[in-house]
Amino acid sequence: MLKRLLSFCNFIIFARPVALIIVQAAVLSASCTSPRHLGRTAIPGRFLDDPSISDTHVGIAIYDAGKGEYVYTHNSDKFFVPASNTKIPTLYAGLKYLDEGVPGIRYYGRNDTVFLLATGDPTFLAVDFPEQPVFDFMKSSSAPLVFIEPHWNTGALGYGWPWNFYLNYYMPERSPFPVYGNVVVWAQREMKGLDEGVRITYASSYPRHHWPVALKESDTDLFRIHRPVSANDYSVYLGLEGDRELFVPFATGGMKSAIELLSDTLGVEIGLVPARKELFEPLLLPGRSADILKSPAVVSGDGQDTLLRSPGIKQVPGHFTTIISRPADSLFRTMMLYSDNFFAEQTLLMVSQKLFGVMDEEMLIMYLLDNDLAGIPDMPRWVDGSGLSRYNLFSPRSFVWLLEKMKDEFGYERMRHLLPAGGEGTLNSHYLDETEKIYAKTGTLSGNAVALSGYIVTSGGRNLIFSVLVNNHNKDSAEVRDATESFLKEIINRY
Repeated sequence: MLKRLLSFCNFIIFARPVALIIVQAAVLSASCTSPRHLGRTAIPGRFLDDPSISDTHVGIAIYDAGKGEYVYTHNSDKFFVPASNTKIPTLYAGLKYLDEGVPGIRYYGRNDTVFLLATGDPTFLAVDFPEQPVFDFMKSSSAPLVFIEPHWNTGALGYGWPWNFYLNYYMPERSPFPVYGNVVVWAQREMKGLDEGVRITYASSYPRHHWPVALKESDTDLFRIHRPVSANDYSVYLGLEGDRELFVPFATGGMKSAIELLSDTLGVEIGLVPARKELFEPLLLPGRSADILKSPAVVSGDGQDTLLRSPGIKQVPGHFTTIISRPADSLFRTMMLYSDNFFAEQTLLMVSQKLFGVMDEEMLIMYLLDNDLAGIPDMPRWVDGSGLSRYNLFSPRSFVWLLEKMKDEFGYERMRHLLPAGGEGTLNSHYLDETEKIYAKTGTLSGNAVALSGYIVTSGGRNLIFSVLVNNHNKDSAEVRDATESFLKEIINRY
């Protein structure tokens, strides 16, 4: 196993694999009404007067699913930045179109070569998922492995994302073929049992890679990693905190970094070829003209025709076989429980690739809003899968409408399983006495948005669907969340 050793004074840094875990019925129309009495007290009025809430922009929609009517609304038809509540329509897309499971890879054997089509699966070689059928297939193949260049019509970072957050663990780059969650895990360790006054600190990285690494003198006492926006050229600054791990997104470069890392892991060269027309002929429906493969807009650099398909043109298996990497809900549960941005973004790309043969979240979002979600009360501005973008805009009653639609289409029990309950996931320190009475998706954008939307079972046995969106607060987000919790707890216990 390759090790690279760099010594600087009493500091040592080397790169090697280490075992680390990466913790990662139409709704009645309503706009703005005066607070109603829920139970015996004007609960909503007290919430709106709370010092953490009173100077913010607030939207509330609370709907009684049993009676088919709203019990309270406030600015419910106004638009708000929803933060990670954006993952709710993303979940809808995944549940609707990835019903067969997470597509791990598509492959086709021809002329003693295995051609691979990337599907956007974010779980490939992610340590949270020990079962890796795609990797097992690749490892067992005696034929050369060659990826066909995917039709990728989006960017590594989403529209409206904070550009200077690119090194944060919660913002890995999107890519056609993610590996290891598109992050490098850097671990700082101190050697134990040394003489007094002697200190040796070292850092290691996982997965194994051959990217440039340099130890730099730190101007702080903190362990940190830096690289340029678009290059895997790492500077390591050792700190004084002792043992610590950092999860740092790497620059994907399309398929480039994935192929480099996978080739190193498998110990074999993996090729990449342009998407030629003849490779996709087995995918065409009987009688359909191959002219759909001849769009000048997608001709690759070497002049070969590449795949282009429009919404409504569907693939048939042909000679390509899809390996399902895992049940879809195992991905969606993690995505919603821990608000995983990367999983959400890749979910939209997987659905887009399945439906249209191109990874393009904008195309997919337009398709969903024009078709499956055409009845949404207030047409949202929806730009990404995760909610990292502040360009997303949804109304509270749109989330209520969508949550009821999902309950009806996919089942109430399934939805409650996928959303965090009180005391778990992103609600792990909230609603601890209401663990079986609230199931909801959180959302936070610092200094801008706090959101919570989901399902409530009241003490009186009523099933409510709710959405509370708070924007433009000048308080700590925790204060806004606590005020929202007090409001919803009273509704649970009194209604």
